[in-house]
Amino acid sequence: MDRFFSRATHTLIEVVSESMAGTRCGIGDEGKETEECRNDVVALRLKCVAIVLILLAGAVGVAIPLIGSHHRMIRADGKPFALAKALAAGVILATGFVHMLHDAEEAFENPCVPRVPWREFPFAGFVAMLAALGTLVVDFVATQWYARKAEVEEPEEEEVEGIRVPLVAEGGEKMHIVGMRAHAAAHRHSNGNEIEDDGESSRHARHAVVSQILELGIVSHSVIIGLSLGVSQSPCTIRPLIAALSFHQFFEGFALGGCISQANFGKIHVMLMAFFFAITTPLGVGIGAGIASSYNANSPRALVLEGLLDSISAGILIYMALVDLIANDFLNRSMKYNVHLQVTSYACLFLGACSMSALAIWA
Repeated sequence: MDRFFSRATHTLIEVVSESMAGTRCGIGDEGKETEECRNDVVALRLKCVAIVLILLAGAVGVAIPLIGSHHRMIRADGKPFALAKALAAGVILATGFVHMLHDAEEAFENPCVPRVPWREFPFAGFVAMLAALGTLVVDFVATQWYARKAEVEEPEEEEVEGIRVPLVAEGGEKMHIVGMRAHAAAHRHSNGNEIEDDGESSRHARHAVVSQILELGIVSHSVIIGLSLGVSQSPCTIRPLIAALSFHQFFEGFALGGCISQANFGKIHVMLMAFFFAITTPLGVGIGAGIASSYNANSPRALVLEGLLDSISAGILIYMALVDLIANDFLNRSMKYNVHLQVTSYACLFLGACSMSALAIWA
């Protein structure tokens, strides 16, 4: 029995070692076509253009909902914002299903990758599933943590009917904030106004968690796509990627900015999240350009790592798009009682998904 386990362990180590080899694999027809279009000087110029354009597209996309959240046309509770967010949700969903998951499958199915274990099992879908389930757990735990934190950090006074009301009684005993809110809600209800939702802190907690997990999923695959463009020395490959990735970053930035604007973060926190998103893909392009001469994109190691990271990103983005963006927005009360908003939102959702899917032709 000991000999069996020893042999099995040795075989497993050999398989993993072989699959993570850094040696270059043979170049197929597609690789030969890329070599024929190779021009290092032109490729470097295009990469500089790509860094600027992708940076601007991402920065503008994430900034629009953040800057315009207090304006009538694009505020977070307005119809234009809801339609734009539905469009962006479609873009993110297509990014996960059509781009990331497909790229992961291609990486694992590459002939350069050893058949055992990577091509004997659907690792792309399996890892994406685990990433989605892991995101569910993180989503739940983080939401509970934010909600408890918000309850503990309630202010010592609250605005009720336009008046700042202290929550500390004369004897120093703290009044229960839920009671104050219930009294205010009952007063507004008696005047015919809408009752305030007691779960305001829970909604802010959800938005905070959604924005941060969404940024994690977006940033993880932004590094991959930026690196892929940066290591390429073929202008034929880089030119369509610049337009595709600029479009990609703009709408992903818009979706992320919308989530951040609803989370009520502090200004520094918002600026850091927006900056980190905008800079990630250009940074990946820059790193790729710097290591282009030594980086071996066709090695088993690079392909396996690419497949794993793309699968993880796909699982995160698919979960976030379906659960926290689409389901959350399309099943809420404002959508339920507004048929026109339903129709236009679905149209924007499908438009965003189909438009991002069409980019798969070039990227």
